[in-house]
Amino acid sequence: MELNVSTTHRAGHAVVTATGELDLYTAPRLQNELTALVRDRAERVVVDLGGVGFCDSTGLNVLLAAHRDLTAQGGSLALAAPTPTVRRILQVTGLDTVFTVLDAVPALDSR
Repeated sequence: MELNVSTTHRAGHAVVTATGELDLYTAPRLQNELTALVRDRAERVVVDLGGVGFCDSTGLNVLLAAHRDLTAQGGSLALAAPTPTVRRILQVTGLDTVFTVLDAVPALDSR
């Protein structure tokens, strides 16, 4: 299955919405989007995982690298609305303690 990635920007904040499967073959799409946000020095990035039915170790590594890079430059990355399958993967790997995991995508004000 494909992975579709889109980003919405507001006042230094970005919501990256991913839908599909996040795996070895599709992870580069998300990686490219997150790398661009790191390069553009986004302050806060939220990755909406509500449409992701599967995530393998490659996908997790993409998320971890973006988290590391954003944090190193004073930004933040959170994961929002993970499906039960993805939430379970985060719990089993212990990454639910590394990432901020939100139940829903927060509304971004335009301040």
